Amino acid sequence: MKKLVLMLAAASMAASVSAQTVAESKTFDNIYVGINGGVATKTTGHKWLSDLDPNAGIRIGRYFTPVFGLAIEGNAYFSNKPWVSTGTVVRATNASLLGTVNLSNWFGGYKGEPRTFEVSALYGLGWMHVFTSNKAFEDATAENRNRMTSKAALDFAFNFGSQKQFQFYVEPSINFAFLGNSHAKNAVVSPAGVSYVDNTYGYGYKTAAQSGQPAYNINNSFVQLNAGFIYKFANSNGTHNFTIVTPRDQAEIDALNAQINELRNRKPEVITKEIVKEVPSVKVKEFTVSDLVFVTFAQGKSTLTNDAKAALNNVKEGVHVQVVGTASPEGSKELNDRLSQARADVVANYLKGRGVIVDEATGKGVQGVTSNRLAVVYVK
Repeated sequence: MKKLVLMLAAASMAASVSAQTVAESKTFDNIYVGINGGVATKTTGHKWLSDLDPNAGIRIGRYFTPVFGLAIEGNAYFSNKPWVSTGTVVRATNASLLGTVNLSNWFGGYKGEPRTFEVSALYGLGWMHVFTSNKAFEDATAENRNRMTSKAALDFAFNFGSQKQFQFYVEPSINFAFLGNSHAKNAVVSPAGVSYVDNTYGYGYKTAAQSGQPAYNINNSFVQLNAGFIYKFANSNGTHNFTIVTPRDQAEIDALNAQINELRNRKPEVITKEIVKEVPSVKVKEFTVSDLVFVTFAQGKSTLTNDAKAALNNVKEGVHVQVVGTASPEGSKELNDRLSQARADVVANYLKGRGVIVDEATGKGVQGVTSNRLAVVYVK
């Protein structure tokens, strides 16, 4: 019990640390789907490269932090080697709920995007059902054809793609079936979740009631080697993985306010030159401070606050405006370009809803080297 408490405490600490460094995750963010396949055989008493049972499956999961996640996996087993034939093409199916721990991120920290090579650990419980058209097999194994299972595995994963949205992994695992045969001589277990006393693949079955219900037992297990391919769906912010954020503090807020005040105090021609820069074939008038409306955003966000809406409400209906969105230096160029355009668009849409004529709404990405999470409205 003490070890369990310590393990849970360590897990919660790791989860809290990782949660402090990444952007907020919405309900349907960081979800992935994948397929896998490979071979399995008895952990004990098997013949390498001959007693192999092929399988294929699908895995759907979600990362809650860069370290921890959950996955649902279902696999079907197709061969009867090296076990007694069930008389069906699909010998058994196994569905599991797996907890995942990214060991590379836990011990090495998350750097803003997945590493090219990562190692993860998986553990969980499942339920296996055996199919059969063999009446003798069905009668002899009635109590053993539905069994709880347990899986422990390591994933050696390679992330690739323009945003590391794809992953290929190799996964060795050991799978236990909770069967009542721990005291049976030469007892073996198959991926079908059925145990029997081995008499050259005869029908010497031993039920759970006859031999007691064991815990994890090496004789009640099979080893498996699978390879899989995963696709990570795009998140609400356009990325396919967690993004790093820097917690906001009062010093940063003060610096942002100072920058806004500095922009307000500049001469109109300086503002026009630095931010508007050039508008081809359009004559730009000299702006005054009263012609500018500044809208600030939270880090990584493009949502209008109540204060921002109040400032935009001062723009009169029917006037022409130009909107320029910017972003701060954190994050990649692609992300900041999308974010600045999203900020320009959300301001433009709000103004259009109030009858303001928006001539242009442009995202300028990062402007300068300091915090610059703004949208500037130029009233013409």
